[in-house]
Amino acid sequence: MEQGISTKAAEIANESAENAAETKRYVIALDQGTTSSRAMLVDRQGHIAGRMQREFPQIYPHPGWVEHDPADILSSQLGVLTELLLSNNVDASQIDSIGITNQRETTLVWDRETGEPLYNAIVWQCRRTSSMIDALCENPVIAKTITEKTGLVPDPYFSASKIAWILNEVPGAREKAEAGRLAFGTVDTWLLWKLTYGKVHATDMTNASRTMLYNIHTCKWDSWLLDLFNIPASMMPEVKPSASEFGITANPGIMQGIPICGIAGDQQAALFGQRCWEKGDAKNTYGTGCFLLMNTGRDACRSKHGLVTTIAAVAPDVDEVHYALEGSVFMAGALMQWLRDELGILDNVADSSEIAESVADTEGVYVVPAFTGLGAPWWDSEARGAIYGLTRGAGRAHIIRASLESLAYQAHDLLNAMEEDAGIRLRSLNVDGGASENDFLMQFQSDILGLPVRRPADAEATALGAAYLSGLTTGFWKDLDALRSLPRSEVAFNPCKTEAWRNRLLEGWHAAIRRTR
Repeated sequence: MEQGISTKAAEIANESAENAAETKRYVIALDQGTTSSRAMLVDRQGHIAGRMQREFPQIYPHPGWVEHDPADILSSQLGVLTELLLSNNVDASQIDSIGITNQRETTLVWDRETGEPLYNAIVWQCRRTSSMIDALCENPVIAKTITEKTGLVPDPYFSASKIAWILNEVPGAREKAEAGRLAFGTVDTWLLWKLTYGKVHATDMTNASRTMLYNIHTCKWDSWLLDLFNIPASMMPEVKPSASEFGITANPGIMQGIPICGIAGDQQAALFGQRCWEKGDAKNTYGTGCFLLMNTGRDACRSKHGLVTTIAAVAPDVDEVHYALEGSVFMAGALMQWLRDELGILDNVADSSEIAESVADTEGVYVVPAFTGLGAPWWDSEARGAIYGLTRGAGRAHIIRASLESLAYQAHDLLNAMEEDAGIRLRSLNVDGGASENDFLMQFQSDILGLPVRRPADAEATALGAAYLSGLTTGFWKDLDALRSLPRSEVAFNPCKTEAWRNRLLEGWHAAIRRTR
């Protein structure tokens, strides 16, 4: 009897040890953003067990131009990955795979032979190619054809004109491109190339759909678009579904032999991480910019309000391409950084909620943060930022409050347009991103929409989306039902203002928009 008990106890102990070891396995999410790079450990329960973040410099060579040093992108991302593993005492045996999510549209071109970039990364915010896009759009047939093929409104925001600028302006670039020596990539492709030590030149369908060179209906690089922008097809990466086996880490500076099995642009990753897997589900991410996406299923919904149609990330067992409607606000968290760094009226962005609540309202002050133009539904690349309604009594708190409110106003306009285009009335809005942690902003957002706003307890939906895609590919999570069963806590903000209140404030906001345009 004693021997039987001992044997059973040993079996239980071994099982417990095996279970404990199993819980220590992780998926790594690399989240390369516009102002910082982050790395996170995601466990089997969907919890973020560790995270690291590092900001990197922004480069502004001329008004309206924004660049990043590709070396800063890479070093900051590899740096936080190394710090994450060391600080959490994690080794290769505990890592299932890596998922990558990234700032979209930002454009890099490098030499295939040397691996060196020809020019700084041209950031999605950069407006240097406005005249190029304006010239194309003088021909309405060309503008219409671009939208029909890509789902995008022709704009300097997307990658195509940025690639063309590099080929036209960097000495020797055109000759190297014609000789097949150059590679183009969005940030995910650049990281994948470096992580695999130059072995893999690929991207996923969500990032490809943001280049203005990818036909979202045929799911191929479009020869007509490549010819339009005079870009050799040899520069383009292979395109795979977001949940795919992309490659294996081989960079000697990091942990080697780890499969990279998920890639998605940051907003599609957030849509997936918010579990917006059904038609009509929507989320808003408050990051450097502000991005509202609605899952439209297998329907590539055409917008009548200047919204864009884009490809959504799906699980590996989903054969059909899924789409989303998207509206973009160019300045969100970046607006708060401007208040802190350039205007100097905010010492800490985290204090903005308390400061905003220190006054009853803005006293008629409206901030229109069109620093790099207005996105959907306006699409005015020439608009610039402005503050309206200033009086002698307006002070620091009013401007800070008006800045926060401007984010909610823009989300309201996008959501209204999206509902009309899709013919769907939302019942609630899922939110994530850094600024979603601002309680004042989330309550104001609920009030101005007249809808509940739901914020997960951990607002890192973008990183979770990348991790989910990678873990589903490897079987770390069996399927979407396994992810649905994971515990999830959230904070709900419910509207408490009248329709008359909403209409009065929106009337003032739209007057400010008209003046800005």
